[in-house]
Amino acid sequence: MNSFGERFRFTTFGESHGKAIGCVLDGVPAGLAIDEKFIQDELDRRKPGQNRYATARKESDEVEILSGVFEGLSTGTPIAMVIYNKDQKSRDYSNIKDIFRPGHADFTYFNKYGIRDYRGGGRSSARETAARVAAGAVAKLLLREFGIHIEAGVCEVAGIEGKNFDFEYAKESEIFALDREVEAKQKEAVLKAKEAHDSVGGAVLVRAVGVPVGLGEPIYHKLDAVLAAAMMSINAAKAVEIGLGVEAARIKGSQNNDQISKEGFLSNNAGGILGGISNGEDIVVKLWFKPTPSIFQKQNSIDVNGDEVEVSLKGRHDPFVAARGSVVAEAMMALVLADMLLLNATSKLENLKRVYG
Repeated sequence: MNSFGERFRFTTFGESHGKAIGCVLDGVPAGLAIDEKFIQDELDRRKPGQNRYATARKESDEVEILSGVFEGLSTGTPIAMVIYNKDQKSRDYSNIKDIFRPGHADFTYFNKYGIRDYRGGGRSSARETAARVAAGAVAKLLLREFGIHIEAGVCEVAGIEGKNFDFEYAKESEIFALDREVEAKQKEAVLKAKEAHDSVGGAVLVRAVGVPVGLGEPIYHKLDAVLAAAMMSINAAKAVEIGLGVEAARIKGSQNNDQISKEGFLSNNAGGILGGISNGEDIVVKLWFKPTPSIFQKQNSIDVNGDEVEVSLKGRHDPFVAARGSVVAEAMMALVLADMLLLNATSKLENLKRVYG
């Protein structure tokens, strides 16, 4: 499936080394101010080649809006956006065109489709996520109309955990680090792995502020369930936690319950979601990324004929994907919340009467 969402729905297209990637976003209400500079700024945050902690591939990631916008406003029709690839080096992959790279989707894609697009992983490449960020930027513009704000940053690198989180600081950090006190150690871990032709994993924290009560469609379209699916659809994502997450299973109910006063909840262990529905508190999601599978060490694998081979990779790859992955996680959070916002609009008869009464 290449589409996501119910009312606010997007479809992405393109491959890593194809002519272009892009998306078609459907369900955007007419009259939304489309800030093209904001969309481009979001893409600039994710784009490759900005520092030594990311891949050296140089892509401007300039977005072009093809439809659905007139005189700066959404028209209510599908918004199509395209980003042309300009720095492909497909020759870097010619030596592994018949070999499955360990840790990659090469093996599963080939066995599913019977076609081997070896150029940077083709459709399975994280290059596709640029299109999600473009769609997510439009979702953020919609959420902004309702006072909903989303932010993210890196909270752990190679087992080095941050404790004191500052989302404003993360915006200025080269690796989007949330804790300035451990950022230097986290950066050092990335560079050491890079020098050893290896990679490291990490975790990001995504937070949505200003979310109203009532978003989420039980029983089979719960907000936390859809958020988990959205986050796990991001390349290299391996685990998701909502609120306390795993820690909630290690404590007692008396410790985990968020007690309530006239002023609101006294804690937010639930991560802003109860019974699959937002409760008005900040929505907090933690997402874990595996180490980048593209490493420059000799590894054992097999080729398309099933013969055992030794593989050595070339190319330009991130030694640490969680940093740029945090921008994608923001986009996916925005897309889910925008969709839930539209779905919730018809949850009460009185809502419809406000429109048609």
